[in-house]
Amino acid sequence: MSDIIATGRRKTAIAQIRLRDGSGTFKITGKDFTDYFPSLSMQNTIIRLLEIANSVHRFDVEAKASGGGIAGQAGALRLAISRAIMQKDETLRGSLREEGLLTRDPRMKERKKSGQPGARKRFQFSKR
Repeated sequence: MSDIIATGRRKTAIAQIRLRDGSGTFKITGKDFTDYFPSLSMQNTIIRLLEIANSVHRFDVEAKASGGGIAGQAGALRLAISRAIMQKDETLRGSLREEGLLTRDPRMKERKKSGQPGARKRFQFSKR
């Protein structure tokens, strides 16, 4: 089992990853990890997952992220990596579950309803 392929989703973002044993290189859609996620907080959401699994420099990750925004893609990537790591080592399930890294976030944007300008906003009421 050399390559593990996993998918993660968040809002409308989808991340597909290929995880293989290696030195810790991280490519996302052809770019380096730090170039794709310039924000330190988004980098930490993914690095934290690898620290919990004790595999920061154990795997090479090659990912393709599409749809949504950069924050949604970071969440999708985190779910995909945690699913792939769990396939690699089943004993990590408890610690990943404890941190909430195996749960897909179900929150989505609420749809716009007809007869009003947004999902919940109403048109201005005029009495006269």
